[in-house]
Amino acid sequence: MATVSKLPAPLSSPIRRTLSSLSGRLIAAAAVWTVLGLVIGGLVLSGIFRASVQGDFDSRLKFDLDGLIAAAEPNAEGLVSLHERFSDPRFERVYSGWYWEIAPDQKGDIQISRSLWDRGIKLNDFHVRTGVKWGYGLGPEDRPVRVVARRIQFPIAATPSPKDFRSYVFVVAGDTSEVENEVANFNTMLIWSFAILGLGLIGAIFFQVRVGLLPLRKVRVGLARIRSGEAQRLEGNFPAEIAPLAAELNALFDHNAEVVERARTQVSNLAHSLKTPLSVLGSEAEARPGPLADVVRRVVATMRRQIDHYLSRARVSGAVDVLGKRTPVKPVLDDLARVLARIHAERALNISVECPPSIDFRGDRQDLEELAGNLVDNACKWARAKVEVHAHNGGLGTFELQVDDDGPGLPAEERQRIGAQRGERLDESVPGSGFGLAIVRDIARAYGGSLDLAESPLGGLQARLALPRAA
Repeated sequence: MATVSKLPAPLSSPIRRTLSSLSGRLIAAAAVWTVLGLVIGGLVLSGIFRASVQGDFDSRLKFDLDGLIAAAEPNAEGLVSLHERFSDPRFERVYSGWYWEIAPDQKGDIQISRSLWDRGIKLNDFHVRTGVKWGYGLGPEDRPVRVVARRIQFPIAATPSPKDFRSYVFVVAGDTSEVENEVANFNTMLIWSFAILGLGLIGAIFFQVRVGLLPLRKVRVGLARIRSGEAQRLEGNFPAEIAPLAAELNALFDHNAEVVERARTQVSNLAHSLKTPLSVLGSEAEARPGPLADVVRRVVATMRRQIDHYLSRARVSGAVDVLGKRTPVKPVLDDLARVLARIHAERALNISVECPPSIDFRGDRQDLEELAGNLVDNACKWARAKVEVHAHNGGLGTFELQVDDDGPGLPAEERQRIGAQRGERLDESVPGSGFGLAIVRDIARAYGGSLDLAESPLGGLQARLALPRAA
């Protein structure tokens, strides 16, 4: 059975979002360089401090070596004696970390400090500097020590000839753990200090980037206000780097509105130019009755409906493409209710409207009037006595307009037909019915909305229209 190799996991979405953000990139790049600079600076400072501590430690060793040599003098047997002139508590305490030795070049006893007790110093890694040997070795308990040594010649007092000399090697050693402890303490303090400094710098960088990019956020908020219909253009003062962008965007909005308006005008002119010949054809058909006249009347009526339909579609498409449209819903519904109540005054219809004043349609007022007008007018034509209009907020930036009537309603199969077919009248018995619902459906779809038909609690038809809501 074939095995399928697993692909490497993609970069997690939060990291990908951070790297795709301009502020995220600036902050990340500045943070990387800040951390890198602090690390390099910390290493340099640690190296300088180590060199300083090591130099001070070597100076102390050299001082002790000079004191040891100054305190030494040959005795009558030709040996070196200190005569208690070199007294330092560090060299008296056993395994204190500070030691000295005096060793003759020839055979003889090696004199050691009390701190060495019965041990010696193992020397290695020596180099000569200004006549003094420097190196490292191992002291008691095999602990590493820094060693300084110097060869000194003393005359032998017991011999009759003053030219006889004996050479001795003076050695002073100190435990290097003292240096290491000082360096370790300094590094600990340095790490904590640089960590706090680094966090402060990164915080300052974050604040600086966020403040520096505020004009771009202002542009984003302005574009959102234009899209929601709260504004027509980008407003406010922008920095010199952002001002050209804002000006170009405003010019683009103006050009877009101009192009859309010109296209709508051309479509409207075309529709009106077609309506005149159609009116002539209709008049001629009315004046000359007959089978041909009947066909002409039906075709003319169909063409008029199609012209009205596509003229509405063209106007809606233009309105949808223009940013910044915002229409309060309640005044439109109240106006429609008053007008339709007068039109159907002889039937004494009860038309009620419930709509919060805070709901705004993200689109053109004329389109909202056509959408709501078709639904309410259709309900009034079929209602027996009551029509109810409700508007309320929906989800995901939409609002819902619901129209109920107490008329005969529509069977389920007819409601499905109006949702599936385009431009088809459902019934010829009532003027204008059916075709208006198809227009409502198409206009709603152009705005990204929807039209649903269902059975009303009042007994008739319920039309639910979902449309985009202005924020």
